[in-house]
Amino acid sequence: MRAQDSATADDTIAVSATGPGPDAATAAATAKSATATIAADSHGTARSGTLLAALGVVAFSLTFPGTAWALEGLGPWSVTTCRMVLAALVAGGALVARRAAPPQRRHWPGLLVVAAGVVIGFPLLTTLALQTSTTSHAAVVVGLLPLTTAVFSAVRTGARPSRRFWAAALTGAAVVIGFAVQQSGGAPTTGDLYLFGALLVCAAGYAEGGRLARTMPGWQVIGWALVACVPVAVPGAVIALSAEDVQLGGHAVAGLLWLAVGSQFVGLVVWYRGMAAIGVARASQLQLAQPLLTLVWSVLLLGEHIGPAAPIAAVAVLVCIGVTQRG
Repeated sequence: MRAQDSATADDTIAVSATGPGPDAATAAATAKSATATIAADSHGTARSGTLLAALGVVAFSLTFPGTAWALEGLGPWSVTTCRMVLAALVAGGALVARRAAPPQRRHWPGLLVVAAGVVIGFPLLTTLALQTSTTSHAAVVVGLLPLTTAVFSAVRTGARPSRRFWAAALTGAAVVIGFAVQQSGGAPTTGDLYLFGALLVCAAGYAEGGRLARTMPGWQVIGWALVACVPVAVPGAVIALSAEDVQLGGHAVAGLLWLAVGSQFVGLVVWYRGMAAIGVARASQLQLAQPLLTLVWSVLLLGEHIGPAAPIAAVAVLVCIGVTQRG
């Protein structure tokens, strides 16, 4: 028996030394295939997330021109409250149609931050600013928004982007700020305080919304934030419409509808989904292109004059975006 056992053992060792058997080869191939699938899924998620965030940026780039149009027929408080009411109706209808469950109690503090920053604060402050500032000057706030959003995100979530990321972000922000200030003549206006206030509250709302979008669908983040504002928006709209002049025309209606549906709901839906896929800091850097897009819309829709520095700034910003996406 000992001789037989020894021979069996030797045979086993010999077979093992020859190489992996069919089962081992199959397992190795399966593991390799799974790794490739995970890598492909990750790449696909990053690509789709970048696309969604970019679509959000395009929607946001029309916010200032849309606000300027709306202000042709409505006062600033009417524009702000009416867009909130209309957007809440769209969001509430979507939540009911999709039978979305109410958020958990732990999500409400974050949703209130989103509501205060993105639904109320930023629209109101930028609308007040655009009474005295041009859309090109208001683009300064958007140039700073990616950097402040990344800072808020780092503080709130503990994220630590690389030094190259921060260097590119600061460079891109400096380019955008310099370009926008040069376009406005470099003189501070009374609207600047509104713009910088809007910058802070919006960055907080973006960062908090991006964090919430990791645990609940992005469209529900902005949807519930809008619904939460209804008790403030409805009476606010009634008071504002009765106190301010209303002279609705084609531009005013189109601008208000875009602000409510495009900027306030659809744009934020794709934006939060994009942030959830690729991260708040990375998505926020796509907004470096937003001021330049706004300047283009300002020329096409509002007839504002833009100097020859735009192409140079556009190339510089696109380079910075490419660096941040790899940083």
